Amino acid sequence: KFGVFPFQSSCDKDVILNILSVLTDLLSLGTGRRIHYVVSKGGSEALLQALATAAQTEPLDHGTLLPLLRLLARVGQRDRKFGLKVQKAEATDMILSLTRRDLGNHLHLTHCLWVLRVCAANVTTGTMLGINGAMELLFKVITPYSKRHVRTVRSLITLFLSFSESNSRRAVNRGYLGELLRLYQDWHRNDVSNNYIYIRRGLLLCLKYITNIQLGRETFFGSRGMEILFTSVQDCLACKNLDPIITTATHILRKCYPKERLPVVTVRSSYSFPLPGKANADPPCEGSEDKWLKGDSESEGEEEAEKDWDNEDVESKEEVSSGRRHNLSVVSFNFFCFLNLKELEFESEEKKGLEDRTENLPSAPSHFIPSATSVKHPNCRWRNQSVTEMGPDPGEQDFKVPLQSWRKEECIWDKNDEKRDIDEEAQDKDFCEEEDPARSHVFALCPLPKDASWYKKVFYPHCEGNPNPEGRLESSDIVGNLLEKHQRDIQFHSPHFYTARAKSVKSIPGYRELAFPDFWGHQPPPYSKPVLERRHGVQRDKVLDDVRRLIQPGDVIGRTVFDLDDPSLSSPAAPGCLTFFSKFESGNLRKAIQVREFEYDLIMNADVNSNQHHQWFYFEVRDMKSAVPYRFNIINCEKFNSQFNYGMQLVMYSVREALQGRPRWIRAGQEICYYKNHYRCSAAAGGGVRGRFYYTLTFSIKFPHKDDVCYLAYHYPYTYSTMMSHLDILEQNRNPKKVYWRQQTLCQTLGGNPCPLLTITAMPESKNRDDLEQFCNRPYVFLTARVHPGESNSSWVMKGTLEFLVSSDPIAELLRKCFIFKIVPMLNPDGVINGNLRCSLSGDDLNRQWLTPSSQLHPTIYHAKGLLYYLRSIGRAPLVSVFQVLMCVSVNGLVIVLTLPKILDKVAPAFVMNSCSFLVEKSRASTARVVVWKEMGVLRSYTMESTYCSCSHGLYRVSKSFK
Repeated sequence: KFGVFPFQSSCDKDVILNILSVLTDLLSLGTGRRIHYVVSKGGSEALLQALATAAQTEPLDHGTLLPLLRLLARVGQRDRKFGLKVQKAEATDMILSLTRRDLGNHLHLTHCLWVLRVCAANVTTGTMLGINGAMELLFKVITPYSKRHVRTVRSLITLFLSFSESNSRRAVNRGYLGELLRLYQDWHRNDVSNNYIYIRRGLLLCLKYITNIQLGRETFFGSRGMEILFTSVQDCLACKNLDPIITTATHILRKCYPKERLPVVTVRSSYSFPLPGKANADPPCEGSEDKWLKGDSESEGEEEAEKDWDNEDVESKEEVSSGRRHNLSVVSFNFFCFLNLKELEFESEEKKGLEDRTENLPSAPSHFIPSATSVKHPNCRWRNQSVTEMGPDPGEQDFKVPLQSWRKEECIWDKNDEKRDIDEEAQDKDFCEEEDPARSHVFALCPLPKDASWYKKVFYPHCEGNPNPEGRLESSDIVGNLLEKHQRDIQFHSPHFYTARAKSVKSIPGYRELAFPDFWGHQPPPYSKPVLERRHGVQRDKVLDDVRRLIQPGDVIGRTVFDLDDPSLSSPAAPGCLTFFSKFESGNLRKAIQVREFEYDLIMNADVNSNQHHQWFYFEVRDMKSAVPYRFNIINCEKFNSQFNYGMQLVMYSVREALQGRPRWIRAGQEICYYKNHYRCSAAAGGGVRGRFYYTLTFSIKFPHKDDVCYLAYHYPYTYSTMMSHLDILEQNRNPKKVYWRQQTLCQTLGGNPCPLLTITAMPESKNRDDLEQFCNRPYVFLTARVHPGESNSSWVMKGTLEFLVSSDPIAELLRKCFIFKIVPMLNPDGVINGNLRCSLSGDDLNRQWLTPSSQLHPTIYHAKGLLYYLRSIGRAPLVSVFQVLMCVSVNGLVIVLTLPKILDKVAPAFVMNSCSFLVEKSRASTARVVVWKEMGVLRSYTMESTYCSCSHGLYRVSKSFK
């Protein structure tokens, strides 16, 4: 019984030693349960009482003290209240006194240090130890490099790591941080054989612990700690066994790098849009980050003492009372009773006027799939403007195609030029007759000149010297010269259609240029490419390069070469410097800074009327050298982690490759990693977002050609004009005898762009009443996509969906016969046009506005929701609603809801049921799928998400490849 432990000075010593020996054996042979049992029976108190009695004995009997100290250290590790028991027994001073008396005996000292370490695990006890001189005691004992008493040094380091924050502050104030740096340098310099890695790393951990506080970081920087650790890391890079030291030192360097603001005037977007009912377009002051910013901690597991304010969840504030929802429902319903007169007219027209239309249908082959050869671009007959409610605005500025020398010319394509159309068709026919079948997907272009002025000889073949007094040709001539060589073998794409549509697009910057990949088009990759294997240590190498800038600034150029906020920098850059450009549809690059000859820092623009959401990028770069690795650092990313850390690559499009017959976006970039950097956003600059952290996406690229024009993007771009021209082609090339197609304008966006609404179904089998009734009474399927502009993959999914629905595939024909598809292919046109990542022009995430959308600020959501209410009011609520966004599938409802996902799991190779979520989280209450399910009773309401980077399962599973 520990409560009556007979530890008296008069007690027989052998009895005491036997008891201690038995306890030691029992606890060393037993499990944690045995120690917990000892603790529950008062073992800690009894041992502390015994230690107090033994410490009062003169002279000290170390034969008894050492077993007692070992037992206390062992029991104390399992006793959560050990620190409080030490305080109650007033044993802190006693243990420190024993430690001071044993400074000369390293064996005795080590045992005392073990007990002190357990005591210091309690914050209060650790603070008391610091106040009573434990910190000074440590630095009296710890020694420079020595092969003797290594065990004691290790115990000292472990004890230091157990101290509280207040003791770290005390260590800094008394100059011990500099002493730790000197000790680390000494051990690093003398441990040539790397026998004491654990001690060197332990000293680094002590530094890391101290630098968790602001005072520690400032003192570390002032003590030349950055230079000392950077130099020591360079010595360790060649030895893989020293990775623990390198990793710890790198974490300290990252943490102590002086925090800076982004090198921009303000973190708010360079673009602003005056909102209805507001005097200015200042972005909303948000007190916390969007849930989208949430993610796992950094890949290397860095522990930060600073609070991550990013972890706060604003979506928890989105609750709205049921009464408010009901009022919105009434407003939406009343509004759409007026708005959807077109829908009533449509149904009436199908019943009453179908006969006239079926008699006038043009003849077409029964098996008709749109193809590039069947698209007659110049003779396109545009749809009736009264139906589509859209078309070129005569007041709009004409566009130009931005290839180096084309910047300020007009791009005018005359659709009435019959002669040029005939010549182009004859040229295509001649080429097809002479074409090598093996090169059926390559344009008919002559090899390009290898000198730097290749583009002039391609685009100005009839000019010697300057094309005109200003050194440029009119863009109409350039486009015509280009399209004469365009073989038109890119399915579902027409440069003519794209140019015509782009002219009517309304953007905040007033775009006057077209990105060449969007204008010219592109083919799919001809083969799968392996996922990039991440080189070991690539992230720490990039961090060390960043640190080198700070401590070795001699080769840092620091020259701004592109800046949206400074139009004078949009002109060609200095010789030997890359030229950047992003003022085109969906483009996003705010600023480019040349750091070194072949290294650039890039800053993305925030979403319009916002001060956050920097992830999407799409920009042009030219004037490069070939086969030279250029490093690009996007320094204001916001997500905590990224697929770029797990093999994803960005995409690149080369104009020269395109003109040589290989118009493709390809996966590009090496040495890719994503990590937290030293840039911070103050609450004032961030519009109320306190202490936001930024992350760097870094990658290196070797461009294939000298003086090329290349485009880099986060993912395959898909612009608003691409979608509109794609709809034109689909409408023109469908089989009108089988496919009913109707394109209407759901509404005008906040920026004044039409948001298209499609209706796709099968034409009735005949004109008899039963077939017409079946035609009109088919259930609805409601599909939407691209609510988040940066998720261009959703538009590619929608593109394939539309092409399939109008095709002659038997399954597509069956679907058209069974359902009426109502489709909004792009819910956020303004965000897509202006290069946003997440929001609309109002600065709001539209997928969080479905509870109470504003007709002025969120017109596409307001009218889409109103359309769904209207369908429900006439008893035609959709059977299925799918809102396409971004990576697995989320659904909610009763058991019936599981049917469709289970079917997909069986028949869709890239779909996995185990990745689905059927929860309705509080933070998702205002999303489309939840609102449509709750308010409109659509049980099969889904969010279908797609991947940015390959599939990990199913038929298309690619462990190390993606397209």
